[in-house]
Amino acid sequence: MGTLTALDQFMLGAVLGNSMTLIDAFSTIVIGSLIFGGVTYGLGLAGMREGISGSLLARWCGFGRIGSVLIGVVVAVSLLGWFGIQNAIFAKSLDFALGKKLGFGLAAGLSGSLLTLLVAFGFKALRIAARIAVPMFIILVAFISVTALSSHNLQEIIQLASPGEPLTISAGITIVVGGAIVASLMTPDLTRYSKNSKHVLGATIFTIIAGEFVVNGLAILIAKTLGTADVVTIMSQAAGGAGLLVVVFSTLRVNDLNLYSSSLGIVNAVEGITGKKLKYTYTTLVIGILGTTLSVLGILDRFVDFLTVLGVVFPPIIGIMLVDYYLLRSSRKILDDSQLTGKLPDETVTIGWAAIGANIVGGIVGLVTEWGVPTINSLLAASLLYWALKLAFSRAQKSAITPDPL
Repeated sequence: MGTLTALDQFMLGAVLGNSMTLIDAFSTIVIGSLIFGGVTYGLGLAGMREGISGSLLARWCGFGRIGSVLIGVVVAVSLLGWFGIQNAIFAKSLDFALGKKLGFGLAAGLSGSLLTLLVAFGFKALRIAARIAVPMFIILVAFISVTALSSHNLQEIIQLASPGEPLTISAGITIVVGGAIVASLMTPDLTRYSKNSKHVLGATIFTIIAGEFVVNGLAILIAKTLGTADVVTIMSQAAGGAGLLVVVFSTLRVNDLNLYSSSLGIVNAVEGITGKKLKYTYTTLVIGILGTTLSVLGILDRFVDFLTVLGVVFPPIIGIMLVDYYLLRSSRKILDDSQLTGKLPDETVTIGWAAIGANIVGGIVGLVTEWGVPTINSLLAASLLYWALKLAFSRAQKSAITPDPL
């Protein structure tokens, strides 16, 4: 949840500020935050009640054992994409600091390879970078906010033009959700330790305020005043070398987590499906090479497209889990009994075809429909289809076991 206060949210806010009017940008944040907050609280509350992680919750909320493993693969792939984006920011900062002598491609290759080796072999200095990165970044954002915004009043900022490629409110809502939705899916990993629903609600509200309204909001205003969405340009113009240094630390911190979590997700997925355990070090090296390749190929230039895909792929997963847990309650008795015994249920569906099918359809609906808000379209389509399929299956089963009247 704390990752929402990091560089990725600032990047998102800068895109909104550079591509939308000020009122539209903040309207986008409000609507996107309501969607994110609603599904996050619902999933977090389920994790608190059952005391299990998000991947285990998915197993007994429609997807089954293999289905939950496949969700882990999707999360791992998304984190691989984030690694490529953050590494590209690192490389741009490095190349800029060296007077663009390396060139972006070489800088991205070097930075990605170095970080991959550090994570693969457990370099402890990365932990130090992780501890200081977020405080440094928050201080830097506060400093830039004061220096960049002090010479403008709100009315002047509202009237400033948006030099970037125009972004509609519906598209903006989708990328706001896409920028945070992976954290939403991981919420039960944290809230399973919460004592009551108030703690879950408090954590959700704090995350939205800190990540969306503060960091995102300030990034919108700063991008408006400086006329750019390029984070490296913003940091170098407003804070010079110190700003670039903080960007480097922030990317190290986030990409350490991205690469570790992505590699671990792939290792667990392969073990869950085949029973064979891959070596973590080799897996990390492969994932790191793939992520570095994405950086060199220009994934940063497709940042909005990347967030859009996340914003239509992940909401169906969460929507299906919420429908199954709160409405259909298909495994609630099993989960309740497991709490009494203190161990995970023995009864597990191998694969939830209805959930997987509804999830695929929901994602396609979100990607191809040209009306409405893509993230809402995918969420509702998957949720309603899953609900209808499960009811149809249930009625069919009852009809099969009920004898015809004589």
